[in-house]
Amino acid sequence: MVAFSSSVLSMLLFPALSFIAVGGILFLITNIQVGNLFGSHRSTIITLYNGAFDSSSAVFLIFKVLYEGGVSLRSSFLILSVCSVFHLLRTFLLMPNTHIPYPLPEGFTYGVSLGKSNSYNVEEFEKTRETGMTSEGEGPAETDDILLQPDDGQQSGDSGKVASFRSCVQSWFFLWHLVWLSVMQLRHYLFIGTLNPMLNRLADNDSALVSQYTNAFAFTQLCGVLCAPWNGLIMDRHKGKPLAPGETDKEADLRSSSLSLFLTSLQCLLFSICASSPLLPLQYLTFILQVLNRSFLYGGNAAFISIAFPGVHFGKLYGLVMSLSAVVSLLQYPCFALVKGALGGDPFYVNIALTLLTLLAFIHPINIFYGCRKLTNQREDMAGGPAITLAEAKM
Repeated sequence: MVAFSSSVLSMLLFPALSFIAVGGILFLITNIQVGNLFGSHRSTIITLYNGAFDSSSAVFLIFKVLYEGGVSLRSSFLILSVCSVFHLLRTFLLMPNTHIPYPLPEGFTYGVSLGKSNSYNVEEFEKTRETGMTSEGEGPAETDDILLQPDDGQQSGDSGKVASFRSCVQSWFFLWHLVWLSVMQLRHYLFIGTLNPMLNRLADNDSALVSQYTNAFAFTQLCGVLCAPWNGLIMDRHKGKPLAPGETDKEADLRSSSLSLFLTSLQCLLFSICASSPLLPLQYLTFILQVLNRSFLYGGNAAFISIAFPGVHFGKLYGLVMSLSAVVSLLQYPCFALVKGALGGDPFYVNIALTLLTLLAFIHPINIFYGCRKLTNQREDMAGGPAITLAEAKM
């Protein structure tokens, strides 16, 4: 639609942009599950996909260079459309009919199979998880899902069953994760929205100097795909190492994720402090911290949801947290109005307020860290007694 749009057919841009907005995030969500195929590198792959999605704006930078070299925009978009055929073939020939489970069931196949179909394996595995019985009916099936219960800690079923979607949403994990994502996302949106006037003010309206800093910002945005996997490596650093006595893989994943969440919060705090500074040369560091933090933020968001909550709810929880954080991000508009009106175009006081607001993001990793420590201490105190879960620790 973009390829065939023109001044006469400009209305094509409305459905075109709608398809891009909806299709882009759905494409990301459906491909994040590919990380389930990589076991000990699961979080690394998930963050890599988010980083690639984050850096996809490089395509339009390439279009810009090609256009300046004489290639028409219509030709560029037509080539992009032809390349998209690959994704259709990959969807029908490689992706399973439902989703890729985690952990992978025995005999799971990826891609075209002349034997048992992928969907049969997935359905059998999910049936096993939901009933808590093996396919032969011999006894309880093993599961790595940690039950995350509402604040009252009441169990909705035995420990062999997957927690309900409602109990996941009502958990403190989900609430603080939503706060963690929302405050940092709001900080990034306000920075991007006030970037150009801020650069003009700090550069005394020197257009050449502003262009220099704007280009530097644009090029740093392409580095998200390089930064995001670092976060995944932090979250996967414990894989392959022996677990503590009585500790499950899920608990180890959560303990490891607390460092990732803390570093992301710290990056945002440093980024916000630099962005609030009136020193123009310091903005180069601001750009680096911004792209680093953004790649950690969105990659860590997806990875944490896949770790902390049952895989069967991943799509719903990811969509819900992104939607709710987007609603919080609407606060950027009254902030813009305040900067342009009462503050006379100077965002300094708004930046200070948002910097203080980002301190709320530290509650999430601290909550997880002390929750995991509490669970470890209880396990040591009850050595030889029945195993307890994170839900029973009343996180």
